[in-house]
Amino acid sequence: MAEKEKSVFETLNKINVNDKTDKKGNLTYLSWAWAWGEVKKAFPDATYTIYERDTQWGPVNYFTDGKTCWVKTGLTINGQEHVEMLPVMDFSNKSIPLERVTSSDVNKAIQRSMTKAAARHGLGLYIYAGEDLPEDEAEILRKKNEQQDVELKKIDAKLEKKKPAAMAETVSQVPGW
Repeated sequence: MAEKEKSVFETLNKINVNDKTDKKGNLTYLSWAWAWGEVKKAFPDATYTIYERDTQWGPVNYFTDGKTCWVKTGLTINGQEHVEMLPVMDFSNKSIPLERVTSSDVNKAIQRSMTKAAARHGLGLYIYAGEDLPEDEAEILRKKNEQQDVELKKIDAKLEKKKPAAMAETVSQVPGW
């Protein structure tokens, strides 16, 4: 019987990207370049879209409510698109007021948004969930830890049985007892 082909999510969710992440404050980030590279290695036909809106000056690649702005990207793999919207933020992850937004700020938001869209497809999703490892690796570690716990309980039980004799032997070696 033929093995079932893995879904896009199953394929990308199994990839451990921990060595491709950076820390900023207490948050963990997956570099957009690494995210895109992993997606393209697994799915060479993947494409992304940067959504634009028309203005009197022509199309722009951000959206606004007149106060702040955000970007919208889509990542399509095997015909399925996941769309992500992300505020244009400063170094402390606060929305930048519209009048202070630069093209560099918008570009960074686009790259982060695309990386989040990749997470919706499974790549590095565990990072956004506050986890340290992809599901499969985490499950393997959980099982290994459970096995170690069982072994430690067996050792503890053996030690408990020997404790009275060991204590008596220790006490008998103390001068004056």
